[in-house]
Amino acid sequence: MTELRKTGRIALLAAVSGLAMASVAAAQDNIRFWTTEEQPERLERQETMAAAFTEETGIAVEVIPVTESDLGTRATAAFAAGDLPDVIYHPLQYALPWFEAGILDSDAATDVVEALGGDTFAAGPLTMAAVDGGYAAVPVDGWTQMLVYRADLFAEAGIEPPNSYANVLAAVEALHNPPEMYAFVAPTKVDENFMSQVLEHVFLANGASPVDENGFSGFDEAATVEVLEFYRAIVEASPEGELYWDQSRTLYFSGNAAMIIWSPFILDELAGLRDSAPPTINDDPTSRDLAAATGIVTNFAGPSNPDGAAWGDVRYFGITADAETDAAMAFVEYSMNAGYTSTLAIAPEGKFPVRRGTEDNPTEFVEAWAALDVGVDRRAPLGDLYEQSMIDEIVGGLDVAQRWGVEEGQLALASRIINSQVINRLVREYVDGVRPAAETVALMNEELGAIE
Repeated sequence: MTELRKTGRIALLAAVSGLAMASVAAAQDNIRFWTTEEQPERLERQETMAAAFTEETGIAVEVIPVTESDLGTRATAAFAAGDLPDVIYHPLQYALPWFEAGILDSDAATDVVEALGGDTFAAGPLTMAAVDGGYAAVPVDGWTQMLVYRADLFAEAGIEPPNSYANVLAAVEALHNPPEMYAFVAPTKVDENFMSQVLEHVFLANGASPVDENGFSGFDEAATVEVLEFYRAIVEASPEGELYWDQSRTLYFSGNAAMIIWSPFILDELAGLRDSAPPTINDDPTSRDLAAATGIVTNFAGPSNPDGAAWGDVRYFGITADAETDAAMAFVEYSMNAGYTSTLAIAPEGKFPVRRGTEDNPTEFVEAWAALDVGVDRRAPLGDLYEQSMIDEIVGGLDVAQRWGVEEGQLALASRIINSQVINRLVREYVDGVRPAAETVALMNEELGAIE
């Protein structure tokens, strides 16, 4: 991009930030916005935000819901037909492949990030979308998987928070007392994506990945043996059976589990705000007692990776190659600035702010997010339900969030590896004693190496 063009776009965004947008609107057509947030109440909130943007700018926005499972094929078909929307709200998995295919305009996305201030964003989501010279898309929101634990029981036993393999295993030793208390509820149901998600987090924590910048690399034997031995230990501290998200939540909510791994969508349920999933630790399904007794860890370390890792899911605004570029940039900038609290309010429990604040107020959006209501049958702000230290941990995980293949440019291959469920199956067979650890790693590398 020429410096003149870039300077012009930055000036445009500065004008948008100052609400001096009449000339922008006069020069631009209406824009189309694809969103995967298609639930009726979430769609309504997006339409309300788009209407506020239109009132400020005169740029009309058509909000078009798209089912996430159809997003890839629809975008490819629209690109071939020269009929892409102007802006797409999309998951991480599409950011780099769509940039490489020519679907996304990285110059436009980079200009938006720079105009807003790159240092106002969490580092992890920006790194995940980094391309030569900038970013494939603009990070919008994300969430980090959490190791949820009974902080009250840890304090009573005098043990450290479970932020490492060693601390988890110390907690297993101190707290496992079945059937009254299972130290962990680790997923073992091979055909559940929940097991895939938890396993990737556990592997990442120890620095074990199946890919490098050249493609499939195979798992390092020593680090992966440590992963397998750790996972077997937490499975042995779990109930028997085919376990997945349902049993882990049920047992934690009943007070019969000390540790589980879950998404942040559990946060409102922990506090008794959802009748379909109430805490049963006492006789009051609306009680906040369990929330008060709970701690979380997002960054979690194994012996071969002392810095640890957080497993993160991030969503982006992609400005497309077919966009009315300046109007699309103005809409994304508005959605990440004046309208950002409304963007997060679509589903605060699963939309952590990847933009923490502004240059003038670095924590503005974190504070606004913590004040947003969560819940279904009852509602309350997260900041009223959890201590500030826990809010900081929730948001801070995005700074170090990782996924296999992102940094190496191999996310598509890593996704195929995960979706094959080979890792789930072979980890379960190892836990069940079918073969020893080193042999399991060798077989895992052999089977995964055949995936293209």
